[in-house]
Amino acid sequence: MLLSQACPADRYHGKRVLLIIPDGTRTAPVGLLFKKLHQQIGGVTKNLDVLIALGTHQPMSEVAICQRLEISETERRESYHRVNFFNHAWNDPAALKQVGILTADEISKLSEGLFALDVPVEVNKLVFEYDQVILVGPVFPHEVVGFSGGNKYLFPGVAGPQILNFFHWLGAVVTNPMIIGTKWTPVRRVVDRAGAMVNVDKLCFAMVVAPNKDLVGVFGGTPEAAWDAASDLSARVHIVCKDRPFHTILSCAPPMYDELWTAGKCMYKLEPVLADGGELIIYAPHLREICVSHGSHIEAIGYHCRDYFLKQWEKFKDVPWGVLAHSTHVRGIGTFEDGVEQCRARVTLASLVPPATCEKINLGYRDPETIRRADYANREDEGVLLVPKAGEMLYRLKNPPPWAAGN
Repeated sequence: MLLSQACPADRYHGKRVLLIIPDGTRTAPVGLLFKKLHQQIGGVTKNLDVLIALGTHQPMSEVAICQRLEISETERRESYHRVNFFNHAWNDPAALKQVGILTADEISKLSEGLFALDVPVEVNKLVFEYDQVILVGPVFPHEVVGFSGGNKYLFPGVAGPQILNFFHWLGAVVTNPMIIGTKWTPVRRVVDRAGAMVNVDKLCFAMVVAPNKDLVGVFGGTPEAAWDAASDLSARVHIVCKDRPFHTILSCAPPMYDELWTAGKCMYKLEPVLADGGELIIYAPHLREICVSHGSHIEAIGYHCRDYFLKQWEKFKDVPWGVLAHSTHVRGIGTFEDGVEQCRARVTLASLVPPATCEKINLGYRDPETIRRADYANREDEGVLLVPKAGEMLYRLKNPPPWAAGN
């Protein structure tokens, strides 16, 4: 009913439509909406193509895109052979178009005075080759913007590096606990302002998916309106409140996180309930990579708290700011005084990444086999929390400490 109302077939005769969807690191029945949409308008459009909103993630193969869309190779050859698949190329200037500049005055207002600099706004130029862009994807609590979805599938989904790096660092400066699960944030304001600069016809279907993978809500409309409604539902579905913090958290990364770049979400969503001096273990026995795109930068700087970078800014200001943001999000809240870093808690990686690499990047190491043999279940009364599929549900304290007062 929603699709037929939002996309009546008689309005799409001869039109070119670009569907922008997330990669495989987001749980959502994207394939269901794709197939329903194709059934609704695919027979009358001139083109109905798909662009993967990668941000800076790795490109997806044809096979992986078919899996994301929940179609078989036979269906790809037969029913969907006219659909073109595209991967966003965030680091290819030839793939991007500048749509404007967020001025220093605008940035100062949007960031509540944290920054004042001109930020060029670039987006994948493919969006301008279509009559309509349709954004399809889930909404979850998010460490950089507050809640994902809406215009976030444009920025950073199909954005250029300058705007992408800027607002990730903006979120990091505010800090993950102050941002995540908060609806209106400085970063959301930047994302929506950048989205308004993309002067094309935009439609959005924002989904809310329960932990059991059931689709509990779909909202259609402008990116802003669909996200507005979906984020309210996400706040009710995706946030778990706990009475007290845990000294040990086993945060299990699902296979869809195949780099620490994405598996870091296992820390982001649980940092608010990690006790001072405690340990969070990212258990990812399948994980071999820190990050294909940014691994060299991460190995050079390691994982540190925000102030480690802010108080040595001349040393780190030329590192891509998105990498700095990721580093602080994984390492969590801490201080840097008189040349000494003091992080609030420990973060340990139990994966195929070797001990020497973990030490080099300032993370703890555990052999995954020791995790398999241990028992972390049903021990919350002892201060031990097991999260079997981490990364999408946000855990909070009913009475948050001062460092998470934004919640």
